[in-house]
Amino acid sequence: MPDPRRNARRGRLSVVLAALVGAAITLTGCVGIPDAGQVQQGDTVSDDVVSDFVFRPNGPVAGSSQERLLRDFLSAGTGSQDNYGVARQFLSTGFADEWEPRASVTIRPGVGSTSRVGGSTLDYAFVGSATVDSAGHYTPATSSTTTSLAFSFVREGGEWRISDAPDGIVLSPATFDSVFRSHAAYFYDPTFTYLVPDERWFLARSSTSTRLATALLDGPSDWLQGAVVSAFPEGTQLSLTAITVDDGTARVDLTADALEATPAARARMQAQLLASFSTLATVTAVELSVEGAPLTVPAMQQPVPVRDPAVDARPLVLADGVLGFATTSATSQLPGLSDAVEALRPRSVELSADQTAAAVGTSSGAYAVTSQGGARLVDARTGLVAPSLDDAGFVWSLVADDPTSLTAYALDGTPHPVVTSLPAGPSVTTFRISRDGTRALLLLDDEGESRLLVAAVVRDADGVPLRLGPTLELSAPDGAPVDATWADQLTVAVLTTVGESSRVTMSEVGGDSSSAGRPSGEAVAIVGGNGFDRLLLLGADGDVLEPRGSSWQATGLTADLVATQR
Repeated sequence: MPDPRRNARRGRLSVVLAALVGAAITLTGCVGIPDAGQVQQGDTVSDDVVSDFVFRPNGPVAGSSQERLLRDFLSAGTGSQDNYGVARQFLSTGFADEWEPRASVTIRPGVGSTSRVGGSTLDYAFVGSATVDSAGHYTPATSSTTTSLAFSFVREGGEWRISDAPDGIVLSPATFDSVFRSHAAYFYDPTFTYLVPDERWFLARSSTSTRLATALLDGPSDWLQGAVVSAFPEGTQLSLTAITVDDGTARVDLTADALEATPAARARMQAQLLASFSTLATVTAVELSVEGAPLTVPAMQQPVPVRDPAVDARPLVLADGVLGFATTSATSQLPGLSDAVEALRPRSVELSADQTAAAVGTSSGAYAVTSQGGARLVDARTGLVAPSLDDAGFVWSLVADDPTSLTAYALDGTPHPVVTSLPAGPSVTTFRISRDGTRALLLLDDEGESRLLVAAVVRDADGVPLRLGPTLELSAPDGAPVDATWADQLTVAVLTTVGESSRVTMSEVGGDSSSAGRPSGEAVAIVGGNGFDRLLLLGADGDVLEPRGSSWQATGLTADLVATQR
């Protein structure tokens, strides 16, 4: 099934294409993100990701007013060729080289307005929906705050030119989607079991492999610090100016710091790069060198790190008091687990990846259930959120109205309080640990409105949870919160209600959001699996729904609950 995020982008792109074919366009915006960084051997970059088309904006029109010049300057920012050479034609002689278009991008879905401040100064005001910084980090706006940018003008040769302007550029959503692409720099969880994505956005016509490698060597985003690790020795950078790709092989030349890596670390370094290049059709292999000398890289030791953990494709449901993997004709119970879970009359179930343990939410509290030890009540507090399980053997539980109550319980019941900086006002509707164990997802109820947060999970050397890092706020869906789930490693699916109808929204961790349809009838829970097309909804009537095309349709199963699989 098509990813609704990509459908939304293609739809917006088609609007732009139609406008381009139809006639001259006025594009309100600019583009800006960095190409700075060191890189690998080669004089030219051969791995450019070519956009579907190239914006070729016009230069200044003779006799333009300040207002016309400003409007055309913003439009000229869509052309990144020659380091935004056309846009610089609108700038004064003394300012043209100072302006830094790649400092940031602001995405502006509406129409901006221009107001006069003085005889040679204009303000351009608009409501932005997101920003992208020079390192490619996408930050959605969390409120409808107006941004105001000041532009100064001076006469040169009888024509107005811009003598001062903010660094960075402004783009409409359609233009942004047509000239930028999302990619992930991959890091490891501390056990090197999983590869963890850190999404970034780069110009489609830039040296993407160089940008990705530079981002990888610079380390994870601030919000992920402490939860993920890199195989590259500290201080390692690219030694040359560009990575070259020949016959599908990216050749990455590193500084001498890389020589400190052990053979196992070298294999992990190579795997990190290859995973990060996975969105580049031009790259199928990676070769490493140090200051021009080939670096010997042994084969990766088994088991290899997992990039996209997969779960059993069969729904795990509780129906008529029986817990098991269901088809329309039979239910397959979990040996050693189903009976113990069923006896608890569960309200929620999350199953471990090896199917030997479960976190179970009940009316009397949160339980840890194992195939060997049976059920153990680990949290008897009232008002609990459905507990979540991680593969390090901890049941995560908290009181919905008290985010500071977060506790990770070992399977033997030992409590480990987890320090958080979660906001105190909103209540928690859903709490879920990612399948790689490095991130926590929280859906909050803020006076009937939804807020969506992700935070890094910081552990000690033994894997015991210590704290949640600073929260990353994702693009919030409309409506009152109902449930949320990890759809995959980079995407969260959120179920909300707007009026009397249910809605599903897909939000990228480090990207934008898009609608995933409105199921008929009321939905009460959403469960993730192996990407968007494996999501499941539980209706208030017990029907289990799945996405098909642009709608949600019945699977033929009915259930009292649908369990989360890790």
